[in-house]
Amino acid sequence: MANFITLSEVTCKFGDNECPFPAPGAGIFEWQPLASFNLFGFTSIEVTKPVILAMLCTVIVSVVFIAAFAKPKLVPTGLQNVVEVGYLFVRDNIAREIMGKDGDRFVPLLTSLFFFVWSMNVMAIIPGAQFPVSSRFAFPVVLALIVWVVYMFLGMKNQGVVGYFKNIAFPPGMPIGIYPLLTPIELLSTLIIRPVTLAIRLFANMFAGHLLITVFTVSAWYLLNLTNFVGFVSVIGYLGSVVSFIVTIVLTGFEMFIQALQAFIFTLLTAVFISSSLHAEH
Repeated sequence: MANFITLSEVTCKFGDNECPFPAPGAGIFEWQPLASFNLFGFTSIEVTKPVILAMLCTVIVSVVFIAAFAKPKLVPTGLQNVVEVGYLFVRDNIAREIMGKDGDRFVPLLTSLFFFVWSMNVMAIIPGAQFPVSSRFAFPVVLALIVWVVYMFLGMKNQGVVGYFKNIAFPPGMPIGIYPLLTPIELLSTLIIRPVTLAIRLFANMFAGHLLITVFTVSAWYLLNLTNFVGFVSVIGYLGSVVSFIVTIVLTGFEMFIQALQAFIFTLLTAVFISSSLHAEH
């Protein structure tokens, strides 16, 4: 399940200090580099499992969309029909819902972002992968920075550099006396808090979900070892193992919902930020 967890072959009793419960920690999110190389002699780049999974997600999303629309049909069937459902979901429930008709030109960006984030999250439940790429903080940070660059650029392009920052610092229609309090809050929110919370929200949910599922998975195997003893402890170990296994299944199902939800929220907030850059009154 995780790269740093190995269960002892020996059986253990409750309270046996020689075989304590191998509680998963932050170490399950650390991966040894599979390869490393220098970039122009200035910095070292390490290729780890999360990096490979992120590249795989990029390839999967790209291939699926290219295959679906390589030869588009007026009446979609097969893969085109499935992908169009996803495209229309993002267009109607995110882009147009937040930005109206102006959102249509941003649908490709939002759709790519939604399915890329979702695919990285889904890796947590794919056999052989079993790791949510978004639980590594660097990946949500990079995505949040891309969103930040996009809405900052659009804001300065549509409102002018001076006009954009003026509208951020002094939102139109507000009482003059409130600006000393509102201006620093608005500047801090738009320039720093937005991308920070965007990254942390995605990272924290995937981190917590993976850690929780790992705890109960390890518990199921650990408690099952106790069934080698006879008597009351054996019953406790067996029942605890069964309960932990059931909880793992339930949490996995719930995590599948959270994976899609977090991709939706990330994309939705991206649309909100872009909308605020297009129109100062928003």
